[in-house]
Amino acid sequence: MAELSPRGKQILYACITEFVATGEPVGSRTLSKRGIELSPASIRNVLSDLEELGYLHQPHTSAGRVPTDKAFRLFIDAMMEVRQLTDAENAHLLLRFSAIEPGPNFLRETGKLLSELTGTAAVVVSPKAETMTLKHLRFIRTMPGEVLAVVVMTNGTVQNRFLKAEVNEDELQKVHNLLDDVIEGRSLGELRELFVRRLQSERVQADDVKKRAFELGEAAVSAADKGADVVIEGRAKLLGLPEFSDAAGLKDLVSALDEAQAIVRLLDATLDAGGTTVVVGREAGDLAGGQIAIVGASYRNQGRTAGSVGVIGPTRMDYQKMVPLVTATANAMSSFIERRSEPATRHDDDDD
Repeated sequence: MAELSPRGKQILYACITEFVATGEPVGSRTLSKRGIELSPASIRNVLSDLEELGYLHQPHTSAGRVPTDKAFRLFIDAMMEVRQLTDAENAHLLLRFSAIEPGPNFLRETGKLLSELTGTAAVVVSPKAETMTLKHLRFIRTMPGEVLAVVVMTNGTVQNRFLKAEVNEDELQKVHNLLDDVIEGRSLGELRELFVRRLQSERVQADDVKKRAFELGEAAVSAADKGADVVIEGRAKLLGLPEFSDAAGLKDLVSALDEAQAIVRLLDATLDAGGTTVVVGREAGDLAGGQIAIVGASYRNQGRTAGSVGVIGPTRMDYQKMVPLVTATANAMSSFIERRSEPATRHDDDDD
């Protein structure tokens, strides 16, 4: 900011907000009609200076100017005033969340809601399995030498995994009783480490029932520990934007939306940042030819950072609107999950 004069800041701010609103290159005459009390010639001189500093570029010699990634980064970090949601808007958001059923459709319904509220594509990343808290673990005999492990998380997610195991019904009842004493309130990652540690104990190795219980438990949580799921809703909302109107732009956009893991890696930054973050243009690499931006925030489960939620749009998206909506959605997701999670009960790891 030190390199910009007050006049430069004023004109850059006006140029960015005008471009966000119209998607068209901004010229001096347009800015002079927007309340800039300078002649078009003076405005052109300032625009030329901003271009030399890397904040603007001119697509064509006779065209107006377009903000660069550098300009948007400055705008996001130091110039814009984030609009706070009103009490009515927050109440509406929470009311909409209260109508969402827990379970496998939770992520998709959240994505649809955020896409509707923001008018752009929304992305929701599920908690990584190892961070998810277990509620129930049951084994069902399906055929000789095989059991079905039913893994139920506190957020309503259910995973079914077939495992090889020779076990009768009486043994399964004992296994369930033992595991019920240790699984509640622990994540899959914590349980996997606990089962491995218990199986190294001489006391467990000498007890056939405990050994069988922890072997089955370790196999079940390891099988359930998979990568995060990604849901993207509202893709069609991006297709009509001028940034992606030509064949090359459309191809880049479709390819970017198919790069789910690349989007996850960008949203993973929100897990470390602990707040709402914005990735603009080339900061996202080559996704969509550097023409997209992602606003993301993390949500929590029982005090632990779980997954991410965000929106995908053009670099000229309305950040003043998007940032508070993404933040509020992440907070609502955390509250939603917390209300449906039973209080965690911790147990002594040394109690075999």
